[in-house]
Amino acid sequence: MIKIPENIFSEIIEHSKNDYPIEACGYLVGNDDTVIDIIRMTNVDKSNEHFTFDPKEQFQALKYARSKGANLIAVYHSHPNTPARMSQEDIKFANDTTMKYLIYSVSEGKLKCFSVDKEKKVTEVEIAVI
Repeated sequence: MIKIPENIFSEIIEHSKNDYPIEACGYLVGNDDTVIDIIRMTNVDKSNEHFTFDPKEQFQALKYARSKGANLIAVYHSHPNTPARMSQEDIKFANDTTMKYLIYSVSEGKLKCFSVDKEKKVTEVEIAVI
């Protein structure tokens, strides 16, 4: 399970809609399974099919999380026109097994969360809005 405050849940959706038709992306900051903050990132690919973080922004995100006594616990991104599911590309690049992966489908209006193990097995994770 991942616990997301209602305002952060709403911000993921807002970010996804505002960046449409490209994929929005970012990090969720927290401890264990509880999110405490969101960091919007730039999709340097500016693509509606994939995203890449700016490495400088990634470093700043890590520094920010540490300054809060927290960790980067999840990556979120949007699927502008496809379902909220892990694509083959998403699975391929999901290399951190401690991270949760959230996908918001703009076309479906659904947010889902997943974990990916070292064998690349995808498991859906429950989202609790708090």
